[in-house]
Amino acid sequence: MSSTRPIRALLRGLEVLHVLNRHNGATVSEVASEIDLPRTTTYRILETLCVAGYAYRAASDDRYRLTIMVRGLSDGFDDEAWVTLIAREYLYNLCQELVWPCAIATLSGNSMLVRQTTDHRSPLAVEKRGPGFRVSILTSAAGLCYLSFCPKEQRDTLLEMLAKSKESQNAAARNKKKVYEILVETRKNGFAIWHRKRRVADETSLSVPIIIEERLRAVLTMRFASTAIPEADAIERFVPKLRKTAQEIADEFLRQHQREPVALPIEIAIAVNS
Repeated sequence: MSSTRPIRALLRGLEVLHVLNRHNGATVSEVASEIDLPRTTTYRILETLCVAGYAYRAASDDRYRLTIMVRGLSDGFDDEAWVTLIAREYLYNLCQELVWPCAIATLSGNSMLVRQTTDHRSPLAVEKRGPGFRVSILTSAAGLCYLSFCPKEQRDTLLEMLAKSKESQNAAARNKKKVYEILVETRKNGFAIWHRKRRVADETSLSVPIIIEERLRAVLTMRFASTAIPEADAIERFVPKLRKTAQEIADEFLRQHQREPVALPIEIAIAVNS
């Protein structure tokens, strides 16, 4: 299938928004010069943005500036989504090294949401999962890892909510003493582990936290056939690589945020579509 030709007018409009954001406002001539467009074309784009409510022209200096409506473009695109976007390349590199499938997951409601996965790239992934796949908090390495490293207030709230749930996978939340014993051990070890029974082959998962500026943003997980590698060997081989990749993702996140200290939504849109 041939790729669709991009709409040049839309691309130019995004460029104009990017310029206005970077300079906190600009004149028609300044915008036209920066993106190498005719002044008349630039003027039409700027006036179109004004009509749409995303920009306005200040009478005091004739400079065009963004309105608060631009922030609405980022609804639903949070730091967790940023982490996923940044993590993709590191996740693929990790999968290439380990061969076993890897994934990034974040908390979503009362379950863990898989944001990105390498199942389609791993020849050892028996069950292929994709972005959007959900796993239970209490019956997954990803969920136990998140519970172990999230703030205490959030952990208590989550466990209380899960304890009230009628779903069978959340029943363990009613035994808080047992759950906290597992979480304390997990935090002490620095990683979570979970064994899952499968019809084809039993599966073991390992998960480590992605912590940025002392805040838990996501978890990095890999899974393997339990019969393929002894648990102790898997922990010794895989956990250091998971931790290394989690730290690389955190470092890259900080680098990109330091590079764009006032990151408005349009910069995110351009990054996603570039």
